Amino acid sequence: MTRIDDGPRRPPMPDELRRWNWGAFLLNWIWGIGNNTFIALLCLVPGVGIVMAFVLGAKGNAWAWRNGRWDDVAHFRRVQRRWAMWGFIIAFAVVGLFGAMFGGLFYALKTSDAYRLGVERLEQSRVATALLGSPIATGFPMGSIGTSGSSGRAALDFSATGPKGSGRVTLQAVETGGTWALTGLRLRMDGGTEAIDLLPEDHAALRPGRVSTVPPPGWTPAVVARSQPSGAKCPASAATAACTPPSPCGRPSARSATSAAPSVPSTMGALA
Repeated sequence: MTRIDDGPRRPPMPDELRRWNWGAFLLNWIWGIGNNTFIALLCLVPGVGIVMAFVLGAKGNAWAWRNGRWDDVAHFRRVQRRWAMWGFIIAFAVVGLFGAMFGGLFYALKTSDAYRLGVERLEQSRVATALLGSPIATGFPMGSIGTSGSSGRAALDFSATGPKGSGRVTLQAVETGGTWALTGLRLRMDGGTEAIDLLPEDHAALRPGRVSTVPPPGWTPAVVARSQPSGAKCPASAATAACTPPSPCGRPSARSATSAAPSVPSTMGALA
């Protein structure tokens, strides 16, 4: 049997090269083509690529040493170091690009007219101030804004925190003729189950079971007239608030102060 001589056999890889190959891990299939290690093309197969990248990082030096032509160990190290350097440069460039894209997106949402309008209305809301306290700090918004010419729509969600508590705010807004208007603004307190609508007036008619701690503008206690028994020493004022407990000086009259008229003694008989 004749043995075919396939040329000088490459010496085994030195132990000092049995280490992680960053160029193979970061550039995977590109590194594979440059180092005659075509098994690296498996990185292009969906579901296999991520696993193959780690395999290349662990076995890259051994495969490159076996498949390449190297003058010595120093030559091999120099070439693989360049692959690793370009791998890190490209990786940092990709991360920076995605970071700039997401940063620009967050900046656009936070400086949008819809978001600023929602924050302004939140800070002016008496209900939100009563629940969160003042001042109110808001976080970065998440959501979407779409515009077409002078019209658009926005749906955003952001956090709101104050001295008394914190919650999440959701808003919907539309743009018509270049002007934004809120169509929905709700606050859900942390730990709460119901979203509070902030668009109506803070004192608007509340649903049953909902309690408002903020009195509506113009609210005054009901005033009733009290009758004084003769000889009783009571304050000079003949009318007290309905929310004041009854005093021993008299009981509330059925008539309110607005409808009760002071009695005018008739002097006609005396004149006669």
